[in-house]
Amino acid sequence: MNEKYLEKYERKTHVIGRTATAVTLVMLVGAPFLIGSILGALPDLSAAAKGFLSVGIIWTVSSVVEFLVYTPMLGAGGGYLAFITGNLINMKIPCAMNAREIAGTHTGTPENEIISTLSIAASSLTTITVLALGVLLLVPLQPVLQSEALQPAFANVVPALFGAMAYQYFRRNIKLACVPLTIMTLLFTFVPSLISQTSIMIIPAGAISIGLAWLMWRRKGLQA
Repeated sequence: MNEKYLEKYERKTHVIGRTATAVTLVMLVGAPFLIGSILGALPDLSAAAKGFLSVGIIWTVSSVVEFLVYTPMLGAGGGYLAFITGNLINMKIPCAMNAREIAGTHTGTPENEIISTLSIAASSLTTITVLALGVLLLVPLQPVLQSEALQPAFANVVPALFGAMAYQYFRRNIKLACVPLTIMTLLFTFVPSLISQTSIMIIPAGAISIGLAWLMWRRKGLQA
């Protein structure tokens, strides 16, 4: 009975998710053209195409990598919600990972599917609420937000968020975490231009981690 219900749930999730994704794509792509046609300010398509080609290849690779990495972690429902609402790296993924840690679920299980979907839905609703309040209070709070005392805090929100989240995983195997972390840190330090290509650098960093994990597993097997 549970398997039948889970199969029915996943089938409906894919139907709703694909429909919502298609509608979102049409709205995102169509809105600029609709507004431009109404205002009589349509962009030069040839210039837009050239601009897209200059960055489109990089973002295409990044999109494929993020899909392959994050979808198994989030499941179907969480994956659809995360990719539709956006802000995966700095909001949705940390929220889903923390929820999974608290609930004690594991990747690839039905429990993780439900936890990921609920956590990302809660994150999306919270984001919308905060943004709405931010828009309403932007003018009254503008002097406070632009104060020099708060600027260092705003500049370090993302590093602080990912540092706290990463430590939860690094502490499980410090030896495995130190090598790719050291290599990537040195690489970004001596080649600063790679900082803007962090999505692509996930591939070599992941390959290093997987290779080291395999070598450690093989070494333990030989010792046993």
